[in-house]
Amino acid sequence: MMTFGLTIIRLTVMTLLIATATTAAAQKTAAPPQDKAQTPTPAPVVAEEKPTPYDQRLIRLAEVLGSVHYLRNLCVKEPEDVWRRSMQELIDKETVNEENRRERMTAAFNRGYRTFASVYTTCTQPAIVAEQRYRAEGATLASEIVARFGN
Repeated sequence: MMTFGLTIIRLTVMTLLIATATTAAAQKTAAPPQDKAQTPTPAPVVAEEKPTPYDQRLIRLAEVLGSVHYLRNLCVKEPEDVWRRSMQELIDKETVNEENRRERMTAAFNRGYRTFASVYTTCTQPAIVAEQRYRAEGATLASEIVARFGN
């Protein structure tokens, strides 16, 4: 299911890697300073956060994954960590050096989890239906993101 954003994720990671490599190469080829006492320490390089056109959909997908993670574990005999691990991989790949985006996606996942944790404490038929509907919404969001932005 999580192959939806692999193209987007790969492109993002590759862009960041290329930008980092280019910056590192430029820094290595720069002439060393003559006198350390006279040279000011350069500010650390911080990646500029630019929202992607699919950020709102990605935030909703994170919330859906949090909901599904809670509901699946509520209704299965053996707890599973697939949805949380998939979300962590998505966050790691989508938000490299972008702390604010990472925080927004994590908060969305947690919001989805807590929303259902406050409503369902045992597995009921409505909980099963909610989990199925959220999985369907997640699949639709993933398909839309890839179809529209995953060239």
